[in-house]
Amino acid sequence: MPAAALCLIALVCLCCVAVPAAAQKPDEKAWQDFTPDMPASAVKRLNHRYPLSDQRNAGGWLKYAPMSDEFNGRRLDPDKWFDRNPNWKGRQPAWFAPTNVRVSGGALHLTMRVEEPPAERLAEGYHTFTSAAVRSKGEVLYGYFEVRVKAMRSHGSSAFWFYKTDPDRWTEIDVFEIGGGAPGFERKLFQTVHVFPPSVKEHFQIGGVWQAPYDLADDWHVYGLEWDEREIKYYLDGVLLRRGPNTHWHQPLWMNFDSETMPEWFGLPRPQDLPSTFSVDYVRAWQKRG
Repeated sequence: MPAAALCLIALVCLCCVAVPAAAQKPDEKAWQDFTPDMPASAVKRLNHRYPLSDQRNAGGWLKYAPMSDEFNGRRLDPDKWFDRNPNWKGRQPAWFAPTNVRVSGGALHLTMRVEEPPAERLAEGYHTFTSAAVRSKGEVLYGYFEVRVKAMRSHGSSAFWFYKTDPDRWTEIDVFEIGGGAPGFERKLFQTVHVFPPSVKEHFQIGGVWQAPYDLADDWHVYGLEWDEREIKYYLDGVLLRRGPNTHWHQPLWMNFDSETMPEWFGLPRPQDLPSTFSVDYVRAWQKRG
């Protein structure tokens, strides 16, 4: 779950042995941010077989079916997805309601509403709003992951991210978090990695914020993550926005889509802006040959 969503834990190194806590802290200075001329630099789609940023498949990508979905059916594929996050009920006050997840018109839709959750959730502190989450049933380690989405226009977040919680490590890669209707955030694209070593009580994160020349909720955009044992790269409409060394993210992770209430970040949604919907046209995954 995105940035402020969880404290994240990882005890990971390339040789998979314990290292001192100080050595575990990621080096933020090793990351690079780019400022392409968008939308003029956006890549033209030549085919749907390969990532938008690698249309000639120089990377040798092969489709990874377990985490690819065109959402062309009438319901969410139960072999691939949960219509909720089975490990998390949502960021309060909004509860992840499975009824807010639907597939129609060739897309996955996650909706936020003004709606009281069930009594048992009210007793846990959820109230006023319901939202939505979809989590993969499988895990994945490395690959190229691409989604075409339209962010919701409200204070509710629109997010695509990866994470996993294990007893000895807990890491997260946020491909994007968008507050499409939150004042001051309409054009900000947040891309963040997280790690929380269990040996120290400190949350490490490295985040980038790209300022778009347009409101991100105005139209559909293609977001990409290239993740391998050496590097992590973020793309928008086929253009590289951010890259950094993969020092900690060597754990198989779950794939997630969700919308959360972010009271301390985007602010609580305005009832007049709801319902609002975060839509996903497709998710496509590839892995390297061999």
